[in-house]
Amino acid sequence: MARNFHGKSCADMTLWILNPPSFTATTTDSKGAEWSVILHLAFQSIGIVYGDIGTSPLYVYASTFSNGINHNDDILGVLSLIFYTITLIPLIKYVLIVLRANDNGDDRIVWVSVAILVCLFMVQRFGTDKVGYSFAPIICVWFLMIAGIGIYNFFTFDPTVVKAINPKYIIDYFTRNQKQAWVSLGGIVLAITGTEALFADVGHFTVRSIQISMCTVTYPALILAYTGQASFLRKHNHFVSDTFFKSIPGPMYWPMFVVAVLAAIIASQAMISGTFSIIQQSLSLGCFPRVKIVHTSAKYEGQVYIPEVNYLLMLACVGVTAGFKTTAKIGNAYGIAVVFVMTLTSSFLVLIMIMIWKTHILLIISYVLVIGSIEFLYLSSVLYKFDQGGYLPLAFAMLLMAIMYTWNDVYRRKYYYELDHKISLEKVKEIAVDTNFCRIPGLAVFYSELVHGIPPIFKHYVANVPALHSLLVFVSIKSVPISKVPVEERFLFRRIQPDELNLFRCVVRYGYTDVRNEQEPFERMLVERLKEFIRDDAMFSAITHNNQEFAEKDEELDDSSVKSDKVNEDAKQIEVDQKQQQATEREIEVLDKAWRAGIVHLVGENEVIAGKGAGIGKRILIDYAYNFLKRNLRQSDKVFDIPHKRMLKVGMTYEL
Repeated sequence: MARNFHGKSCADMTLWILNPPSFTATTTDSKGAEWSVILHLAFQSIGIVYGDIGTSPLYVYASTFSNGINHNDDILGVLSLIFYTITLIPLIKYVLIVLRANDNGDDRIVWVSVAILVCLFMVQRFGTDKVGYSFAPIICVWFLMIAGIGIYNFFTFDPTVVKAINPKYIIDYFTRNQKQAWVSLGGIVLAITGTEALFADVGHFTVRSIQISMCTVTYPALILAYTGQASFLRKHNHFVSDTFFKSIPGPMYWPMFVVAVLAAIIASQAMISGTFSIIQQSLSLGCFPRVKIVHTSAKYEGQVYIPEVNYLLMLACVGVTAGFKTTAKIGNAYGIAVVFVMTLTSSFLVLIMIMIWKTHILLIISYVLVIGSIEFLYLSSVLYKFDQGGYLPLAFAMLLMAIMYTWNDVYRRKYYYELDHKISLEKVKEIAVDTNFCRIPGLAVFYSELVHGIPPIFKHYVANVPALHSLLVFVSIKSVPISKVPVEERFLFRRIQPDELNLFRCVVRYGYTDVRNEQEPFERMLVERLKEFIRDDAMFSAITHNNQEFAEKDEELDDSSVKSDKVNEDAKQIEVDQKQQQATEREIEVLDKAWRAGIVHLVGENEVIAGKGAGIGKRILIDYAYNFLKRNLRQSDKVFDIPHKRMLKVGMTYEL
């Protein structure tokens, strides 16, 4: 049945809307089924999350020893750095700690890269589910092959590299090379690129699935690959610029080459999926302009695709690839982006430890001294190459921050403006008794973002159009974080007093896989659920009235008079029920007539300008920056999916 707001406070309404019952398309209590889902997600995550960090063995040693190997033990020092960096940051920090804190050459070669990027972004519309299942087998084969080759090289060339587990070799490396060792950290940090996607992509999967895939597949394969390459380099220092391919055994070269190309193409997937997740979360917080969110899986809530963001990412990637041309500059830019994100994550994680987890102060200090120090050391190294491409991610970050700040600031100003100027019940009563207003046949649906209260644009409408439809419904459409909302739970109604004005509030809730189609017309469903609400509301009011009367009678009458008055009371009650039923039928008849007369959709088209006396900064923010974003984004009628033939836009200016 349609839900009744009668007798509930605004806080109760908001809680009901934002925290709906946990109904889903399919539910199960079977632990076996739950683990089946986790293992499926763990398999998918291999293709989505680990393509970037998984392909790092292609270039880490070459980037670290860009000027060649000066001392054979330098290989042990670098291997030790790689081992402890991968262990402390991706494995311990992200997989075991951070994931708990959850509430994405020459010109010819350049154009080949551009073509590959375009193809990669074109397949995103198929969704994480299909992309993950397509990419995961390739990355699994990749991890299996680099692990196998690593084991082969380890036993074939120099098994003694296992002593690199001793951090003493890190100290020796810095002692021998000093500044050059510090600069080389910019190459070593490439071993953990893609780690930041572990947290961003958790929305597409689950914490447990990522932990399983990291601990059982990715981490062991990477350690074996780097160890095997170090063993090879101990005997072949001069091959350091092409370590990966030179270390492949002869018969495995071409199969490995093909898999390496495919894995390198997939490597960007972690960042693409992570971007979709972050934009979706920012959008729900009012921190990002309106974009279309496509939920690509009915089974997994967090798997989304955002067309506009996908194409902007594609253009940005193509532009950077064509502009920089060399992997050296792209690597410098990526290094700064990766380490900055890691450092910020650690800073926020410390706040979570203190304020939410209530972690012991000694553990917090230990975290800062160990992981925090390592990340700040890497940050200082990558900043050394700021002018060699490292400036790019900071420029992108500043642009995105400007967009998000502008949208969120004006979004909040609009929200508080509507709260402060919403129409009072007294004003509604004035409209009801105003003889200058005429009622015209038909049903009007007025769309608003306010969950409760009448938006100020309605006052603007009645001030300029002295006529009201015979029945008017204020509709707020909200998305809720569940797969499907049953039709009987979708519409939440509330009557606006006085009754004779025939005004109603309605919140319509949709799950992320719900769609409005021809088999399920919105207008007809709205009318049918409103009829149910009118009947339920009348029944509820009658029961409440009777209970109050009986309570009063019980206090006034003694036992001897109860029987004598019972017959009269029953007769009166039957008469009251009949009148109530007749009133309800008349109200439903009014609704049917309004429905037959026609329905019109009224959409508020708000223009936002800076108020009088506003400073230059506020005027630039609202009049230029925000309105530029608004003009180039989805409009309300597209967001609400309103039929254009029966749509009427009502304009109003908000002075903020």
